[in-house]
Order: sequence, then structure tokens, then C-alpha cells
Amino acid sequence: MAALLDAAADPTYPAEIVLVVANRADAAGLARAAAAGIPTGVVESRAFKGDRPGFEAALGTLFAAHEIELIALAGFMRVLTPGFVAAWEGRLVNIHPSLLPAFPGLDTHARALAAGVRLHGCTVHLVSAGVDEGPILAQAAVPVLPGDTPETLAARVLAVEHRIYPAALAWLAAGRVDLDPNGRAVIVGGAAPSTTLANPLPELPALSTPA
Repeated sequence: MAALLDAAADPTYPAEIVLVVANRADAAGLARAAAAGIPTGVVESRAFKGDRPGFEAALGTLFAAHEIELIALAGFMRVLTPGFVAAWEGRLVNIHPSLLPAFPGLDTHARALAAGVRLHGCTVHLVSAGVDEGPILAQAAVPVLPGDTPETLAARVLAVEHRIYPAALAWLAAGRVDLDPNGRAVIVGGAAPSTTLANPLPELPALSTPA
């Protein structure tokens, strides 16, 4: 959230952050947003125990009052109902700390280490009814290093989260996101990657001199 606030402070950024909402009054992001002069709101999920549609209706009332057009989830750990997701289809974006579709759900860094993957990372995606599914807008990969712990790996992933989330939100706000016939996201005007990621880097055999 802080990275999105920092990005949106640039007058050229194509989205304006007009509201930060949490489902807990003690969420640290509320104080950060208030310090930046951003209006905040709280809809306590505990007050709607067992009533997810009621909780989401209260969110919707708050969004309507602030004329919200896009929602960016940032550390929001509640699963949204299919009805809410459908109402915000194409306007609801999330970031997940893994290279989806690998490691959906929780404890992604520990699971990546246990699986022995060489590359890990994060994914920005449009939200669909399935948890940690939906068209992928952007991904960033980091190497998994010898001796990594879930904490050191998480810190490396967080650094690239702060880079790609503001970029992906800007693409969405600027109308640069299309879906192809297979439902995959296409960034209009996006630059093609210029390098290949590999970890560890392959070592080419020495060339022998012809006899």
C-alpha cells in the first residue's frame, strides 16, 4: 500500500488514491494513509461474523460514497465472495507473493523453499472467483539463494512487489489492459522482455581449438 501511495503522489500517475479501507481499526496502513492525507475507512469484519455478503455490502456503500472506480488489494487477507468479485470484474486487482499458478494461498516463501525452486517471486493479477487466480498482469522473479530462510526470501520478493504493483495498477488505470480470447491479460503497448532469467546461470563449456 505504501508503494502505491508513493507512486500515486506523482502528478503524472494515471490513478488517484482517494480511500484506504481496512477490516481492522488497528491496521498499520490506516495511519500511513492518514499521514499522507488520504481518507481512510474501517469496516470491521468481526461485526459481520458469518455474514460475508453483509460485510461486502458495507464495503460497497463506502466505495460508492467515495466514487471508487478501481480496487487494489494490499495485505487484505479475506476471501471475497463470487458476487462481489463479479460486480468489480476487471476493476479489482491483487498482488500475491509467488509466481502463480505456483504456490497459491499462504506460507508461499516456506513452501517455495521446501519445493527447492530456483526462482520465486510475485504476481499482480485481476481477481477472479477462485482464490489467487485471475488474469496475470505482471510477474517479477528473484533468485532463491543458498541459505535462504522464509524471511530473507520474503524481503527479496517484497522489494520487487513494490516495483511491479504500482506499474500494473497504472496500466489498468490507463486502460492498457486487454483480455485475449483465452482470457489472458495483454498489456497494450508493453515492451517485450529483453533478457532470460536463469538461476543458477548455466556455464558454457570451453570451446576447443580444432586440431
